[in-house]
Amino acid sequence: MIRPGLCSVTFRQLAPERVVELSAAAGLEVIEWGGDVHVPPGDSERAAAVARATADAGLAVCSYGSYFRSGADEQITPILDSAAALGADRVRIWAGRADSADAAPEEYAQIAARLRDAVAEAAERDITLALEFHRRTLADTPAATLRLLADVPGLTTYWQPTVDAPDAVALAEYEALAAHTSAVHVFSWWPFDRRLRLDERESLWHPLFAAAAAQPTPPRDALIEFVPDDDPALLAPESATLRRWLAPAAP
Repeated sequence: MIRPGLCSVTFRQLAPERVVELSAAAGLEVIEWGGDVHVPPGDSERAAAVARATADAGLAVCSYGSYFRSGADEQITPILDSAAALGADRVRIWAGRADSADAAPEEYAQIAARLRDAVAEAAERDITLALEFHRRTLADTPAATLRLLADVPGLTTYWQPTVDAPDAVALAEYEALAAHTSAVHVFSWWPFDRRLRLDERESLWHPLFAAAAAQPTPPRDALIEFVPDDDPALLAPESATLRRWLAPAAP
């Protein structure tokens, strides 16, 4: 079963306790806590407090959304400390800061090497790492992402629709990465970065989750990321739409 959840960065303006309250009231099951505001890297005490608040509301922490960019001298240890204190067994990371087509061979080699080291360090703590599938990274297309996954054993990826991609293109991109996708970021931006309600792009999401449910290993989590106008009042209806799409995936 694919679990419906929320990326806490959707409501950066709210305290973690309010994010928990809204998520529970909306019928969600999991939260990915972001490392930029809600759970800063290395602050294990805060991470533990957020973990308790999450569990007390009957929710689970599914992952830690970090901003580790795979720099040569960038440390992942504080990020793993916070993930462990949260009880998160997956950390979302980023593969550099350049589009794959623009990255020089030496830049690619450095990022891949840093990712291999990071995956090894995370594995010592029973934590997996997953790429952000995103423009201005080395994981900006299915082909580029698959190359990186092949070069860094143990790495998985998130998936989200390329914001300017028509439905058919987005679905094809997902199909190419489906076997390696551990979580999906769910939003409806069309065209480009214009934020819509989820059901305004049902033509993408309904067939995608139907396909995901038929996979031998579907994504573990489907996480709402951003709502129009950052409006907390929209989380409940957006959650209802997501849960409706995921219902066929239930046993």
